[in-house]
Amino acid sequence: MVNKLRKKFVITAMLSLLVILVIMIAVINLVNLHQMTRDADNLLTMLCDNDGYFPGMLDNKDMLPPGVNTSDNPTEGNSSDNQDPWRKKNEPDFKNSSDPFAFDALNNMRTMEMPYQARYFWVKFSENGTVADIDVSHVAAIDEETATTYATDAYNSSRKKGFHRSYRYKKGTTSDNLTIIIFSDISGSLINVYKLLGQSLLVGACTLIAMFILVFLFSGQAVAPVVESLEKQKRFITDAGHELKTPLAVISANVDVLELESGKSEWSASIRNQVKRMNSLVKNLLTLSRMDEERMHVVYSDFDMSAAIKETATSFEALAEAGNKKYHMDIEEGIHITGDKNSINQLASLLLDNAMKYSSDKGSINVMLSKDKNIVFEVSNTSDCIPSGNLDRLFDRFYRADSSRSRETGGYGIGLSVARAIAMSHGGNIEALKDGDRIIRFVVTLPKVLPKNLQKTGK
Repeated sequence: MVNKLRKKFVITAMLSLLVILVIMIAVINLVNLHQMTRDADNLLTMLCDNDGYFPGMLDNKDMLPPGVNTSDNPTEGNSSDNQDPWRKKNEPDFKNSSDPFAFDALNNMRTMEMPYQARYFWVKFSENGTVADIDVSHVAAIDEETATTYATDAYNSSRKKGFHRSYRYKKGTTSDNLTIIIFSDISGSLINVYKLLGQSLLVGACTLIAMFILVFLFSGQAVAPVVESLEKQKRFITDAGHELKTPLAVISANVDVLELESGKSEWSASIRNQVKRMNSLVKNLLTLSRMDEERMHVVYSDFDMSAAIKETATSFEALAEAGNKKYHMDIEEGIHITGDKNSINQLASLLLDNAMKYSSDKGSINVMLSKDKNIVFEVSNTSDCIPSGNLDRLFDRFYRADSSRSRETGGYGIGLSVARAIAMSHGGNIEALKDGDRIIRFVVTLPKVLPKNLQKTGK
């Protein structure tokens, strides 16, 4: 039980951290990708608004590609110094700045260096769709032929902007009504995006590993109060069960004496019936407590499960006949299993007793045992009051779908819990299935070979 609680605690904590890390990494990288795209779009917008040039670029011949005519530019040669207007306009004043690494100073410096760092090319198209002009002087990896191919693809596209390989492009219109398509190289930014993604995944993986080690080391202390409470509950159930056996035995003996002296009566029969119910409850509680023990000393052995199930099922034939219920057995012969024979007999008895109590009047009960990949033991019965919703609740301790019916049949809502505990103690499972509106099936699946961890536990 302690190991199961620790395992659940560790898994829950790790899954919670994993979800948080996945969300954080996704948000950080998506924001970074959005910022990269926005910066590229801002650059392209600036170039589109200025016919493919940076503001003030036409005033500085050193910044222009060969062949660009600036003779009509009225500002040419009128500069008071050798600085181009772009640099002069955006140069940060480090002399008057108290902190040259302040955000404003850095941003101004970045703006000033933008024309010299940006890698881009553009192609202009006339109204009839022919190439009017090309500028590839600001990029090294693209020639005019490749630029024409890229631009033609973008020109024929209905999109105003988008991605083309490692370039971000945007369409615009120049002052002389030409269509301009500008491509900005974002390969460097993409590399940074990939680096951030790899670094964030690495940090996330290291965080998960570190968290797993810490959670695993401290999980014992975290579940200690719960473990202590469960241990006290099991100890109480065990002690109370053994203490109840003595008075129940005395009451039963006293009833026998009373019946010898005064004869049987309605009251003695009622007392005997209640003693029987209490004995059954105590037995089931002790079984649950024993099944909860991880290190219970149970010796598993190979036995004929077909014979054991058939023996138990046969004992219910008379009860079914007395209740005018159809009773059918389909038990495959020669099925052997390694386990606790008494527990398997109790499992079959619990399921059959449950079917007898809750089957409809003049209904039917079917018992089936077969072997394929696993050993399958099934008990089904017709019922007029199959609970709706999740049938797995039937295996909860003291859960009763119909309390009034349970009082009539003498059930405590613990038998199916014991059945599940027995199935799980043999490495299997049990589930309740609804077959139509009137048939409920309890299917027990057991492995042919007992798992190694249970073999070690049972020795």
